[in-house]
Amino acid sequence: MRPDDIVRLHSLGAPSLSPDGRTAVVALTRPDLGTDDYRGALWSVPADGSADPARLTNGPLDSAPVFSPDGRRLAFLRGGPGPAQLYVMGTGGGEPWQVTDHPLGVGEPRWSPDSRRIAYSARVPEEGRYAGDPGKEPPRRITGLRYRYDGVGFTNDRRFHVFVADADRARDEGPGTPVRVTHGDGDHRSVSWSPDGTLLAFEAALHEGRDRDHTSDVWVCAPDGSGLRRLTGTGHMVESVRFAPDGRTVCFTGVDISENSAWHVARQLSLWSVPVDGSAPPLRLLAEEDHHIAPGGIPVPADDGVLVPVERRGSVELVSVPYGGGEPATLVSGPRQVQAAAYAAGTAVVTVADGASSGELVRIDGGERALTGFAGDGSPRPLEEITTTAPDGHPVHGWLVRPEGPGPHPVLLMIHGGPFRMYGWQLFDEAQVYAGAGYAVVMGNPRGSSGYGQAHGKAVVGDVGRVSAADLLALLDAALAGGGLDASRAGVLGGSHGGFMTTWLAAHHGDRFKAAISERAVNAIDSFHGTSDEGWAFAFDLYGADPAGWREQSPLTHADKIGIPMLIIHAEQDWRCPLEQAQRLFVALRLRGVETEMLLFPGEGHEMSRSGLPSHRVARFEAILDWWSRHL
Repeated sequence: MRPDDIVRLHSLGAPSLSPDGRTAVVALTRPDLGTDDYRGALWSVPADGSADPARLTNGPLDSAPVFSPDGRRLAFLRGGPGPAQLYVMGTGGGEPWQVTDHPLGVGEPRWSPDSRRIAYSARVPEEGRYAGDPGKEPPRRITGLRYRYDGVGFTNDRRFHVFVADADRARDEGPGTPVRVTHGDGDHRSVSWSPDGTLLAFEAALHEGRDRDHTSDVWVCAPDGSGLRRLTGTGHMVESVRFAPDGRTVCFTGVDISENSAWHVARQLSLWSVPVDGSAPPLRLLAEEDHHIAPGGIPVPADDGVLVPVERRGSVELVSVPYGGGEPATLVSGPRQVQAAAYAAGTAVVTVADGASSGELVRIDGGERALTGFAGDGSPRPLEEITTTAPDGHPVHGWLVRPEGPGPHPVLLMIHGGPFRMYGWQLFDEAQVYAGAGYAVVMGNPRGSSGYGQAHGKAVVGDVGRVSAADLLALLDAALAGGGLDASRAGVLGGSHGGFMTTWLAAHHGDRFKAAISERAVNAIDSFHGTSDEGWAFAFDLYGADPAGWREQSPLTHADKIGIPMLIIHAEQDWRCPLEQAQRLFVALRLRGVETEMLLFPGEGHEMSRSGLPSHRVARFEAILDWWSRHL
């Protein structure tokens, strides 16, 4: 794979199934270097596999399809140019019509049971903001810690609120006539209809002190906003909310943070239920230590349980969790990753990625049937599984992506971010590009990673660099021992927490590497604590409650030990690991005469390598390959 081959990579959104279970609709998105943007369209896929997928829309960027309960209509989001707005089209054909016209776009739609109304969330800007020259807006008065977010910008002056739109009225009168359901200074998201259409459930943080913690609640109200009441006890970090089929229970994904409302690092995301009448507290449906719902995993209520994707040693399995709790049933397992699911009429359709594809639709109905082949006939380099142990006996798990030919190949140790994230059984463009250029790529899940239990994730708290380094070097040694790799030509690279560890390894184990690439990294915990959108809590959670210990854990403190060449990559609008983190390391190394370069990407945030402008993603790959060609 070459850098510009990213145009061949696709991503699939969450599928939607028609009420009779016969047809799935899914959004397929690809980078487009011609327009330097992303193109997305909706595709119709027969759930029995009887015909090839058929394209339904022409974009330019369509996503989030949802069938109406009567099966006659499809709601979806259409963006580009401009923010995404809600559209509706008939499933029998015809042109879609626009339902909303919000200045900052809308969130994913949810149909009412009568197939007439659509609930969604949208950011509501303060008067005089986000409509003209941002440099001429009035000053912002900041009174809480949670006032901005990477990839979004300031959030305290454009809160999410719930709306309900009438699809027929929008068709006849045009967009712009929805009913606003929620009000106040708080975000309201992840809306769900009750089966009888009398209630809306959603997640919101409306408690005192909400700008100083990560706590939110499940709320319900009537579709006109009346009767607002809270179902949970302000002890959870709530993410996704869905009504159960019986209408008496609301299921949600969340983390119990009742003991420390700011702590959310290395906490397993679980599944919960709570009665709509408020008669009992939330019930945990998954064991905390054993099950971690994959980031972004949406609960899908089915007849016998809730479908959720859970991480498991680099895989993401689909499990069905009984509504009363208990051991979940595994529906999809093996060396692959479930990304999303839909359910109707006894049939489940899931998006599944593996080492050969970034995502395909598969039907689950007592067996499995592949429904799409969007990846085409490419031949990515395979993932070779590695298992080993650290010096203290702790097991370490990872993979090697080996280039063509007998070698010996130069080798790259690549480190993921988080740290409570994981590499796994999925086509990864970075590993494929580097292997395509002749480099063997070692990547794995040291302590601190998710997918191996909560204790594994928490093992690095307060001693991140030293503990993670032991596992990473053990993984590198195991890969080298397999043969075909050149230990004298090894490089290390990573982004975010992976950048933190890259700088740490360059300082403490620089003799193992010829060069390094640190990207969007945390380098100085003290300034990260005050400048990052999440640093005010994250720094205490991960690096320890006593700031006196942060200096020793900061890679910047040990920059005087770095002697190998280092490329520093950063995005100018990164608010997760702000630009000053890169600048401080760059200055420290340049003043000491270390060969150091800094590559900055304008207009991009922390997610640039995954969702930035296609031209920037290609330029980043080319710069990385150029650096390795010069030093390895």
